[in-house]
Amino acid sequence: MNTTVEIQSQTAAEPPQFALRLGYAGLIPFVGGALLVWLVWPAMHPYTTMALSAYAAVIVSFLGGIHWGIAFRDAEPPPSLFVWGVVPSLAAWVAVMMPPSAGLVIHALMLFVCYLVDRKVYTAFGLQRWLTLRFRLSMVAAASCLLGAAGT
Repeated sequence: MNTTVEIQSQTAAEPPQFALRLGYAGLIPFVGGALLVWLVWPAMHPYTTMALSAYAAVIVSFLGGIHWGIAFRDAEPPPSLFVWGVVPSLAAWVAVMMPPSAGLVIHALMLFVCYLVDRKVYTAFGLQRWLTLRFRLSMVAAASCLLGAAGT
């Protein structure tokens, strides 16, 4: 397959196919973790809930870090991009230290809040083509966190 042709065939209205595939593959630990919370032996339950919470924390932190990447594109970026960029990481850190029944709810909330912030920021910086993917990924990830929290 010629990647040059594939890249040229992409429209400005959609993210690259490779990014879509990676994004959807990133849901596997969320969905799998949420299911495992409900299916594992009681002795394994703390490990599955911690694994789900830790993965959620990594992803929430990643979503904040994207704002630093957006800021790096401009010579005079608004300071709000840098400030918001660290807020998800701090919230995720607190959530991962909490009991999973509460921490996973915080992760779900942060996934939703990050999406709401990104709707404004991505549009302001001409990145709105990513919003459909962000919505889908965020809602499945948040639902997985809530399902995991319900299983604790």
